[in-house]
Amino acid sequence: MFSPTVASMLVSISTMASLGIAAPSNLAQRSPSQLSITAQLQIADSGVDRAALLPQDKDYVYDFSQNPGRFADRKTFPALVGTGGSLAVGILPPCGMSFLHIHPRSAELFAVIEGRVLTEAVLEAGVVDADGKPRVIRTDLGPNMMTVFPGGAFHTQLNPECTNASIVAAFPSEDPGIGLILPQTFALDDEWLETQFGDVSTDEIAKLRASLPTGLFLQAEDCKKKCGIQTE
Repeated sequence: MFSPTVASMLVSISTMASLGIAAPSNLAQRSPSQLSITAQLQIADSGVDRAALLPQDKDYVYDFSQNPGRFADRKTFPALVGTGGSLAVGILPPCGMSFLHIHPRSAELFAVIEGRVLTEAVLEAGVVDADGKPRVIRTDLGPNMMTVFPGGAFHTQLNPECTNASIVAAFPSEDPGIGLILPQTFALDDEWLETQFGDVSTDEIAKLRASLPTGLFLQAEDCKKKCGIQTE
């Protein structure tokens, strides 16, 4: 259905989050003509004024097939300013898994259009199972099924099959952001990590840090064997 991978979608979300928006004091020092259309829409006095900034019908159309990130937020699709929402579409390829991540400013409504996707999510501290351990919410989604990841929940998705899975992710935020749990955790100084992890040496921390995959996209090894996918 869609050619891009979930990796490109997450890269786009991460990039948009890192750009941010100018502080109000900076905006006040610039004339409207110097501001991006997104910034102009954000400071417009009313919905009528926002509509005047989007004079063409095409301003209200976003073509996922023509945008590499396949993520429509207020920066890539300015017509979303004031709607409180954003949307991503993508392909999770065979055996593909997203990095464990969160969206710091939004929940995520995750739906499968074609294929099969397994998900796991850990909610906030205090949400426990019958044994008093942190509760892990696991789902097995097929076509026309969805789940929700509450704001701030750690979550990941896996395509356990040998064919592509088409997915859609909706966010009740124009700028949901993304945080990558493991890479950002291991960005901390070794001394801090030693204290957090307990009986772990500096050498062990260095090995763990070096073993982290790069990028935003993983592949499950057992699934790769099942599907005959060669390790690059």
